[in-house]
Formats: sequence, structure tokens, C-alpha cells
Amino acid sequence: MDAVVIAGGVPEPEDPLYAYTQGIPKALLDICGKPMIQWVLDALCQAETIERVIVIGLSADSGVTCEKAMAFIPSQGNMLANIRAGALKVLELNPNAEHVLLASSDVPGITHESIDWVVRTTMQTDDDAYYNVISREAMEARYPTSNRSYVRLRDVQVCGGDVNVVRTKTVTENHDLWDRIVESRKNALKQAALIGYDTLILLLLRLITLEGAVKKVTRRLAISGRAVLCPYAEIGMDVDKPHQLEIMRADLERRNAT
Repeated sequence: MDAVVIAGGVPEPEDPLYAYTQGIPKALLDICGKPMIQWVLDALCQAETIERVIVIGLSADSGVTCEKAMAFIPSQGNMLANIRAGALKVLELNPNAEHVLLASSDVPGITHESIDWVVRTTMQTDDDAYYNVISREAMEARYPTSNRSYVRLRDVQVCGGDVNVVRTKTVTENHDLWDRIVESRKNALKQAALIGYDTLILLLLRLITLEGAVKKVTRRLAISGRAVLCPYAEIGMDVDKPHQLEIMRADLERRNAT
């Protein structure tokens, strides 16, 4: 499977990480002597299930490397446009690609073991989209001070992961679906309409299970999909705030020492 790494974000002055980035891409933040995205690329390049890597938002002269074949695409302006461009590039390089792995550049704790687990677990079925979630217990056992936000369902509390799998044609051909998702990104009412107000109410009242929520949302979007309860908290430990950056610097310093 090919992987697309989204690295187009440059924090603005109001962003909590701006004091650290000062106008450079977030992906290039230093963590233990190398750019944050390099930790992600190292994991992908060591994974047995990954063939090539597409980086979106950086150029070939950014200094990041990978032992596997790499391609670079300029940022398309927003996350969903970047995902679509990445999937199109994957199909250009491999017209037979059925699925693509999508990874954020700000999860430096991921390992090749976690990547291989995601690919092998998702490919046990043939769905359009797979979304990794991490239970509150797993996240707080691994990163007790992460202060993540959780969705409270009837059977579990989860946070979202930043390494997921999607069918290439779901991204590149279903324009109406993606246009609706883009349109709803910053509008709570449109988001509620997209997933269904009945589902939203059940979520708010904690009357729905994880599996039940997935069935309702995917039926609403007219796609097939699975939520994958991932045991690797690193996949959900993204760096959005200064305290999370310091957590990962300390964590990866310990990894380097061992």
C-alpha cells in the first residue's frame, strides 16, 4: 500500500505552536534533532506493508528523506484537497491502487509496527473508509498528561487517530461527498446535517455504541466503513499544543536512549 503524509500546515500567529514555528511548516518542528515529519517517514519507510510515500506540503529540498520511493506535492490549501491530491498521485503512480494510507505529519511517536498493524487489520475487509480510534484507557495509559478530548459513546470513550485508510476512488471520484464534507468543516449545523440529527442526538445522550454510530454515519454518507479500535496510542498522539510537543520530545528522547 502507498502512504500519503499531510504536511501542509503553517501555524498562524494565533496558533498555540506559533512561538515554536515562527512561520515554518509545523511538520519541520525539531524533535530530538530531526524534523517531526521525519519520525513519521522513518516509521513508514521501515513498515513492511508500505511501498512508496507521497508528501504533501513540502518540497524535495526540505531535507526529509525516506529509503523508499518518495514524491512531493505542494499544499492544495486545505486538508481535504490535500487528501484528494495525494490519492490522485497514488493512482498516477499505481493505477491499480485500491486503498491508500493517510497519515498526519504530527504523530511522531508512530512506529513501523503500528503502521503494519493498521494496514493488515484494515485489509481484512474491503470497505471504503477505515477510521482508527483509541480508547481513553489506552491513551491515558501511554500518555497520561496528553489531555485529549474524547467522544463518549455508550460502550467506550475514544479519541480519533491520525493514521487511517481510505479507498482511492472514494476520494477521487465521489465529488459530491467530498464537497459536502468540505462545506461542513467549520459549520456545526452543516456537520450535524451531514451525519444526521438523529445520530447527533444519540451521541450527545450517549445512547449509541461505536459500531452503531459508524453504521448510521456511513449509511448517511452512502459509503461502507469501519471504526478500528487501535491499541497503539501513538497513532492518536498528535502535536497540536506546546505541552504535547514537550511530551513527545521527552518520549522520543527516552526512545533514542534505549
